[in-house]
Amino acid sequence: MKVYLVDGTYELFRSYFALPPIQAPDGRPVGAVRGIVQSLLYLLREDQVTHIGCAFDHVVKSFRNDMFDGYKTGEGTPEDLQVQFELAESAVEALGILVWPMIEFEADDALATAASHCAQLAEVDQVVICSPDKDLAQMVQGDSVVCYDRRRETVMDEAGVVEKFGVPPGSIADLLALTGDAADGIPGIPKWGAKTSSQMLARYGHIENIPSDASEWAVKVRGAAAASDSLNAHTSEAALYKDLTTLRTNVQMEVSLAALEWQGVNRQKYEALCDDLGFGRLAGLPHRWSDGS
Repeated sequence: MKVYLVDGTYELFRSYFALPPIQAPDGRPVGAVRGIVQSLLYLLREDQVTHIGCAFDHVVKSFRNDMFDGYKTGEGTPEDLQVQFELAESAVEALGILVWPMIEFEADDALATAASHCAQLAEVDQVVICSPDKDLAQMVQGDSVVCYDRRRETVMDEAGVVEKFGVPPGSIADLLALTGDAADGIPGIPKWGAKTSSQMLARYGHIENIPSDASEWAVKVRGAAAASDSLNAHTSEAALYKDLTTLRTNVQMEVSLAALEWQGVNRQKYEALCDDLGFGRLAGLPHRWSDGS
C-alpha cells in the first residue's frame, strides 16, 4: 500500500493564490478552503489513495521561534488567508482525512514523523509526501519515501534529490543551514553559496565533517580560503541553523495505519460544511461516503 501525507499549509496557500476570492453567504472569505477541498477530493479519487493524513500549521509560530529570533513568524500573510486556516482543518476532517494541527511543532515535523513511522511498516510499499517544500527532501529514502509535487505532477525520489540539490537527503539540513532559507528566515553562512555548499557536502556529508583548514579540503572550490574563514567564524550559527532546518520525527501524534485509512467522506459533516460555506457545486463531488453509500 501507499501512504499519502499532505502538506495542508502549502495546499491552502496554493489555493489562495491560484483562485479568485470567494465569500460564504455570511461574508467570510472561503476561497482557499474551497480550493483545498476540491483539490483533495480529486486526490482521493486516485485508486492508490487508501491511507492519507494532512498536516497544518495551526499557529504560525513554533518551538523554532524560541531558538532563533529571526525565524519566520507568518508576518505578511494576508489576513483573509489567515482566517481560513482553522476552517480548512475542519473541512479536511469532514473529508474523512486524518488531520494533524500543529502548535508547538510545524506541519513539516508532522509529515516527517508520519513518513519516518510509516516507512518502517512492512505493509507500506511507499510513502508519498505531497509537497514541493525543499525541507521535506531530507525525508526521502530511495523510492520508498518520495516527494510529490501535485501542481507540477512530478515525483522526486532519492536520485531526484541528488540531481536537484547536488546532495543526498541526509545532507539537506546542512545545505539549507549553509546557503540559508529565506522562506524560513534563516540567513545562512556568508561566502557559502549553493555551488560551494553542495560540492563540499557531497564530499563530506555534514557541516561538522568539513575540515577547518581549507588546505585540507579534498574538493576544489572557488574562494575556498574565504569560505573556510567564514565557516570557522560562524561555527555556532551553522550549528543553530542546522538544528532549525532539521525536521523532527518524534512528534506525539496518531500515525497508525488504522487512523490513516480513508473510509470515505463524512456525509453529515461535509454536507453541513457545503451548506454553511456556499459550496453547493461541491456537494455532489465525493465519490465515496463513510456510511458506505
